[in-house]
Amino acid sequence: MQTEDLKIVLKVSELKSISSAAASLDLSVATASAAVKRIENQLGAELFVRTTRHLRLSSVGERYIPQCKQALQMLEKAKLSMKEELEIVDGEMRIAASSDLGRNLANDWLNEFMDLYPKIELRTFISDSNVDFYRDSIDMALRYGAPKDSNLYGFKICNVPRLLCASQAYLDKYGTPNTVGELANHNALLYQLHDVLHDTWEFKCDGILHKVKLKGNRSSNDADLVRRWCVAGHGIAIKSCLDMAQDILDGNVVHLLPDSTPAPTELWLVAPSRQSITPGVRLLRDMFRIKSEAVLMELVDAGAISKNTLNEYST
Repeated sequence: MQTEDLKIVLKVSELKSISSAAASLDLSVATASAAVKRIENQLGAELFVRTTRHLRLSSVGERYIPQCKQALQMLEKAKLSMKEELEIVDGEMRIAASSDLGRNLANDWLNEFMDLYPKIELRTFISDSNVDFYRDSIDMALRYGAPKDSNLYGFKICNVPRLLCASQAYLDKYGTPNTVGELANHNALLYQLHDVLHDTWEFKCDGILHKVKLKGNRSSNDADLVRRWCVAGHGIAIKSCLDMAQDILDGNVVHLLPDSTPAPTELWLVAPSRQSITPGVRLLRDMFRIKSEAVLMELVDAGAISKNTLNEYST
């Protein structure tokens, strides 16, 4: 039996649909159907019970699929062990990244990684929505925030302070807020995801938590667009210091209210399982840590963030 056929069968059993499995694996429905049929012919039994609208495992499939999954995991583990021993870094890497970070930092990091390891084939998916690893066939995701699903496996890359920013042109026109309370008089550039508008901003000042509800004439589900609006002078935004790093260093935006710090976040590299952690993923994790630390130190040297702020949230 071909292992690729077995992988297709497993995906069909996960998604309970040949067409969904084909789309997830970037195959035609005919190719996926043929793979299922080849396995069933070799077994001499049907793995799935099909109707015009539904597909489910047959009694044979219920016994066979778990053993098939274990066998493929053992083969994959043996292959990874061999590659680690021989220090081989190759194959396809499918990574998802948030819009701003993915376009403006991670893209350069990934290009450098591929220069170091030219046998890697890269597929990137840019979106601020959390991916479904099984539906979207993603190997890893570079995301802000620790994974909430206990079934996922993640590496923390770094702590990430967030900053309140605006362009000098905006401040010249509308004035510079001196307190958190004065933000209510300004135009907030708001982030919206899954119909949730993030219009309440939290700050910590002298150990006291302040919550401010903002209003603004622009909102988007694309964090990169929010950053562009901020640089263009359309309002005030709260952003990850990694997202805003180059604009801060280039003087495109001003860091506001440095004594009132927005709630920080963390950068994580997340994978669907421990078995999916290949030598390449570990090397990429290490590069992300080195690169992000370098950016944070540039911001410290420029006075945009303080070492105390980084240490306050270190683990």
